[in-house]
Amino acid sequence: MPALTLLLAVLLVAVGLLGFVGSGFQAPTALIPAGLGVLLALAAALARLPKARMHAMHAAVLVALLGVVGTASGLFQLPALISGQPVARPLAVVAKSVTAVLCLAYVVVAVRSFIEARRARTAG
Repeated sequence: MPALTLLLAVLLVAVGLLGFVGSGFQAPTALIPAGLGVLLALAAALARLPKARMHAMHAAVLVALLGVVGTASGLFQLPALISGQPVARPLAVVAKSVTAVLCLAYVVVAVRSFIEARRARTAG
């Protein structure tokens, strides 16, 4: 899980930086995914310590869950953008949607991993 967390962190930093550059360096809120990515990278680094691994991975899932909640609104505007209807800040809609999908996928994989780890602990 730490490697997957680090991969997600890199992807979110890229989304944030691309959004900020795409806005002409005018929208600092475009860096929010990058902030999430930095927090996830810190959690991945802490997870390399055996005693901190479980807590670090739970913290990472919490950050990702906050990412889903905070960016899900982009998913609701995405169909209008795809169909060609005008939307306010189309770049933000895309960045929020990408962030929401990445974070949601991570939460699903992490929860499955947590369940599997618990089953392995109780079985062994």
